[in-house]
Amino acid sequence: MYGYLSTMRTRPGRRDEMVALLLAGLGEVGPAGCQQYVVGVSDSDPDLIWVSETWSSKQHHDASLQLPAVRAAIQAAMPLLTGELTGQELDVLGGLGLRSTPA
Repeated sequence: MYGYLSTMRTRPGRRDEMVALLLAGLGEVGPAGCQQYVVGVSDSDPDLIWVSETWSSKQHHDASLQLPAVRAAIQAAMPLLTGELTGQELDVLGGLGLRSTPA
């Protein structure tokens, strides 16, 4: 499985709007191979969002970025963000709540 852990910083006061946008498209990514998608916020930083994703494969993740709803969400998100983004790709070895997939 493929994982991606990221942070993004929103413009002041835009965090809740960005969180709503991130959560709105969940129905699209599940059928595209998303195993887990979690959005969290920082108690100590009001403009920071964390996103943790697990996918059946990197190919599933990459293909999801071409879905019309995902592309529209990315476009809508751009004005809400400062451009301060981090990302880390992971090889997911297992965990609670993940569906196992054949190798």
